Amino acid sequence: MQGLALAVLAYSIWGIFPLFFSYLNHVSPVEVLSHRIIWSLVATLSLGLLLQRGRLLVKALQDKNTLIWLGVSSLLIAVNWLVYIWAVGNHRVLEASLGYFIMPVVSLLMGRLILKESLHPLQAWAGVLAAVAVLWELWSFGALPWVGVVLAFAFAFYGLVRKVHPIDGLNGLTIETLWLLPMALGFVAWQSITADPDMGFGLNNSTTLLLIFSGFLTALPLVLFAMATRRINLSIVGFIMYINPTIQFLIGVYVLNEHFPQERLVTFVLVWIALLFFVAGMWQQIRQKAESS
Repeated sequence: MQGLALAVLAYSIWGIFPLFFSYLNHVSPVEVLSHRIIWSLVATLSLGLLLQRGRLLVKALQDKNTLIWLGVSSLLIAVNWLVYIWAVGNHRVLEASLGYFIMPVVSLLMGRLILKESLHPLQAWAGVLAAVAVLWELWSFGALPWVGVVLAFAFAFYGLVRKVHPIDGLNGLTIETLWLLPMALGFVAWQSITADPDMGFGLNNSTTLLLIFSGFLTALPLVLFAMATRRINLSIVGFIMYINPTIQFLIGVYVLNEHFPQERLVTFVLVWIALLFFVAGMWQQIRQKAESS
């Protein structure tokens, strides 16, 4: 029960990210990203010391292969973060939530195509329906829902890299932010040197604190998620992962009052049906494994 509560809390925190970042809409997305990187590193290093993960971090830093692949994953997570921050600032939270709804299906199809993992027929149909949803969006609006597509594929590829080259979440994020740190510090330094009038850090106490807290808010659900996976079955975690995009969707519609045309309702209905197929296929696979063991 404790593990389930921790997992729900982790996904709920991820779910409220649109609300949090909406308070930073007056700050440029690149500056928000830069501070998120800097303060995430501070948070993960602090938590790593607190949880006595220092030896694991040093060991990972000595592994060149791990470092190279975490450099790749750092670029993917930076793209994901930047597009997400931009989406919130431009009132496109619904598109962002769409991306996180279809992301598990994209990850599953990548696993099948790249890693040759087994795929239940129901999950294959989930992939078809998700593709139809994207095509419907293209036909009805005359443009791809690029925010959702980029978020889904960037995070799916990120998950693929981290699966093939596993490392614990906390130290993995620490090394990723170390890779991104020069870019983040460089941008902040450029803002300071040029006295950028749009600079948010130092503008007022609330903006400065929000930028600092963005790093700790990034690290907190990661730690909670890691604690949850040690206490409950990963299949249960997989089922409740949809708390995150569901909360984002509700915030977009009912809190941030984003426009939700009927055509987009069709997109989401198709995606939600795809998720039912996805979850049903996952459940069938779990049952088959339990019966064969």
